[in-house]
Amino acid sequence: MNETLVTVVGNVATQPDFRQTANGSAVAHFRLAATVRRWDRGREEWADAHTSFYSVWAWRTLASNVVASVTIGEPLIVRGKLRITSQERDGKRWVSADIDALSLGHDLARGTSAFRRVSQARPLPVEPVRMAGVAARAVADAEAAADVAAR
Repeated sequence: MNETLVTVVGNVATQPDFRQTANGSAVAHFRLAATVRRWDRGREEWADAHTSFYSVWAWRTLASNVVASVTIGEPLIVRGKLRITSQERDGKRWVSADIDALSLGHDLARGTSAFRRVSQARPLPVEPVRMAGVAARAVADAEAAADVAAR
């Protein structure tokens, strides 16, 4: 409910890793690097400042689409729920920033992309199938009538 939503623009730092959870859900994970750029007045050019790294997690259909569409170095825009965690390992304290992605895509300010809609195979309801049969019979009847009239 009171989750922090963020939008981060950066580059893919690691190849997306795809896995299936024990319950069969698809999950993809990769690291995103976001580098701050500043204008250096002395040199009169843009210069890179610090880089922040985020672990991005995508679930279900988004996970499958990420693995099929994203590779290292590509510029992305990621929108999702920010989760900051801290751990202690070997006496050292670690802080990680994870994003549970709600949506993501290529940053079109830095390049082009081609979109292909993915449709899941779903069974059709009975009614359209029955109606398709009626329509097919109507076409066949019309063709037969035209054939008789042509004779």
